Amino acid sequence: QVQLVESGGGLVQAGGSLRLSCAASGIIFSINTMGWYRQHPGKQRELVATITSIGSTNYADSVKGRFTISRDNAKNTVYLQMNSLKPEDTAVYYCNFKSARTIYEHWGQGTQVTVSS
Repeated sequence: QVQLVESGGGLVQAGGSLRLSCAASGIIFSINTMGWYRQHPGKQRELVATITSIGSTNYADSVKGRFTISRDNAKNTVYLQMNSLKPEDTAVYYCNFKSARTIYEHWGQGTQVTVSS
């Protein structure tokens, strides 16, 4: 129902920045939450940040002050600005979409972020 296309991942040195984008297409429910999750090798997928249709945000403690999530509702796109990157930020980052009352949930295919020391 909803397709998510991620972009912006790559290789960056510690202290650098990356900006991830996720564009949603298909039948978009206007009331929704979009966000970013990440998964380290051999570990469970974890929350990075989420943002609702009206702009309410939620961040993992590990990224507060460094990452900023935003969205453009007209473009159905969510962004993750990542600053002051650390090697421990290395992971596959996944875009997530949840409709109101979590009736529908969708995931992007993931984009690799690698931070070198």
